[in-house]
Amino acid sequence: MNTPTDGCLSGRVCLVLGAGAATAGWAIGQAIAIAYARASAQVMVGDLNLEAAKATVDFIRSEGHQAQACQVDVTAEASVQNAVSQTVSHFGGLHVLHNNVGIGKSGDSARTTASDWQRIADANLLALHLASQAAIPAMRQAGSGVILCTSSVASQRYVGIPHLAYGVTKAATNHFCKMMAVEYAPDNIRVNSLVVGLVDTPRIRKTMMGTYGEDERAMVNRRNAQIPLGKMGDAWDVANAAVFLASDRARFISGIDLVIDGGMSATVRGG
Repeated sequence: MNTPTDGCLSGRVCLVLGAGAATAGWAIGQAIAIAYARASAQVMVGDLNLEAAKATVDFIRSEGHQAQACQVDVTAEASVQNAVSQTVSHFGGLHVLHNNVGIGKSGDSARTTASDWQRIADANLLALHLASQAAIPAMRQAGSGVILCTSSVASQRYVGIPHLAYGVTKAATNHFCKMMAVEYAPDNIRVNSLVVGLVDTPRIRKTMMGTYGEDERAMVNRRNAQIPLGKMGDAWDVANAAVFLASDRARFISGIDLVIDGGMSATVRGG
């Protein structure tokens, strides 16, 4: 839980979508919201599960920082617009939008149905457009802004398990950020993707067991072995990178894919 506390986001308002805390342990979106708050931002914590969002807010407030929770369905235009409106109304503006959303279906791609593809594409791609479209007017009013999207190393390479729809839509996430970065550069809005490698989160331990076909310890060992640095990262590794990209320290960085993967994408190691 070593995150920046030097006030590099002072005066900023951040909306983090997908920042709820549904289970014990640190999730990526949750850690990002906390890290933004520790860097002195005011944070709106958005999640489909309002109680999960409130759990993240409670933690942020327990450390003396400012946060508010809102319920949001990232695939519903009105819901996303409402989340942005609540953010602006409560905190007086919006400077950083972080789209920490993503679902997939691992396993044999032949078993990925048309409805699976639509559901995954809506969550991983349509959601980015809806949220950005809703947020940009407030960023223009503020005079600048930052849009960050959590992507995956699966967007760039095969990660040891079949994950077709997820990998393809995350590849599109990267390109979405590049195109948005160029289009909105005249508004001083920066857009970047965080390409996350194998990280150890409660969700991974809960959802990926069947895909690996191993017990939990064997799965963890297998994933650790894929990383040149010797072990998976964690949610805070992603959160620290997010704080940097959201801050003025990254003021000349836009349209990039920041890879956070312990060297995995530089190797040919299989899973």
